[in-house]
Amino acid sequence: MEQEPDLDLSIVIPVYNERDNLRDLYLELNHVLSDMDVSYEILLVDDGSTDGSLEVLSELSLEDSHLKIISFRRNFGQTSAMAAGFDHAKGRVVVTMDADRQNNPADIPALLERLDQGYDIVSGRRANRQDKTITRKLPSFLANQLISFMTGVHLKDYGCTLKAYRLEVVKGLRLYGEMHRFIPALASHMGVRVAEMDCSHRPRTRGASKYGLTRTVRVFLDLLTVKFLLSYSTRPLQIFGLVGLGCSGIGVFTLLILTSQKILLNQSIGGRPLLLLGVLLAFLGVQFITMGLLAELIIRTYHESQQKPIYVIRSIISNRKEDR
Repeated sequence: MEQEPDLDLSIVIPVYNERDNLRDLYLELNHVLSDMDVSYEILLVDDGSTDGSLEVLSELSLEDSHLKIISFRRNFGQTSAMAAGFDHAKGRVVVTMDADRQNNPADIPALLERLDQGYDIVSGRRANRQDKTITRKLPSFLANQLISFMTGVHLKDYGCTLKAYRLEVVKGLRLYGEMHRFIPALASHMGVRVAEMDCSHRPRTRGASKYGLTRTVRVFLDLLTVKFLLSYSTRPLQIFGLVGLGCSGIGVFTLLILTSQKILLNQSIGGRPLLLLGVLLAFLGVQFITMGLLAELIIRTYHESQQKPIYVIRSIISNRKEDR
């Protein structure tokens, strides 16, 4: 039997090289949370920072027993940091946000109010987004449209980290790759109710962004995995069979045409480059897609059947008595 959550609220914040933002972020959070009538904890997951962020976090933890610092041995990525925060969260509701101060802690009460209206996930939508149009806004818009179309969970801003989840939703998830942004879609198989609401978005004033166009490729590949897991993980023959039938149909149709040319027109078809190229491309396409999807299933089986973690914690720093 699972233990009841100890607290009302857990704030999960992945941190990677955000030294200059951490103290101001803590002061903002502390001001908002201290005015709320809730018991809470702040989980700051240091994802292998190299700029002294861990030292700042350690100092802050000595000042406030609400803080718990989870330190990774190296940089595992934002998804792993989120997963570590979820694994250690003790609040009935888990709120995630970025450490770069572009998310506004003042939006947290509104998220919780919306969650209390009967939703399981409330996702922030960055209003008046303070990012560059070409490198950030346009790719994000196209990605959101594609993700909504492929997963069936329609959100206008999957990339906004500011979200509120009921604890039971995130505790049942296993995250890999760049899948933290797909949590609403991954949780959809539980029958969760998802809402989206406008949140403020502020320009970055310190530190450097960790996002770029190169990340788009990884996100797209993870989206293919999410689509497969949501639609075909329990019935893989439907997708593999569909691809196989399509390839076989094209192949048979091509062979019938070439055979008719051979029989009726007495043309030589054995050495035609177009035939060889078409067969080769079809074969390689099916092989690569099949190997990729099977590899995803194998990796998930490896992690989940043996409870293999996707991160390695160096230490957990907390000033709370029950954590000592």
